[in-house]
Amino acid sequence: MYLAHTDRWYLERILWLIAGSVVLTGTILGIVVHPYWFALPILVGINLLIFAFSGFCPMAVLLHKMGVKSITETRGVRN
Repeated sequence: MYLAHTDRWYLERILWLIAGSVVLTGTILGIVVHPYWFALPILVGINLLIFAFSGFCPMAVLLHKMGVKSITETRGVRN
């Protein structure tokens, strides 16, 4: 079983927090307010696919510019 490190808030962990929050918010708003809100979780899903195939994530770029360090920067790269 894989368990992520939870001793600090690194970039990848914050990305998952933001993605999950946006998906849940968009889904709830789509159910309660208007179906157009379902576009929000769809866009997050598309971005996750783009990240999986290309390694590019606009939110990761923004967080990195804000000074959030990735797990490899906080712990060092392990071989």
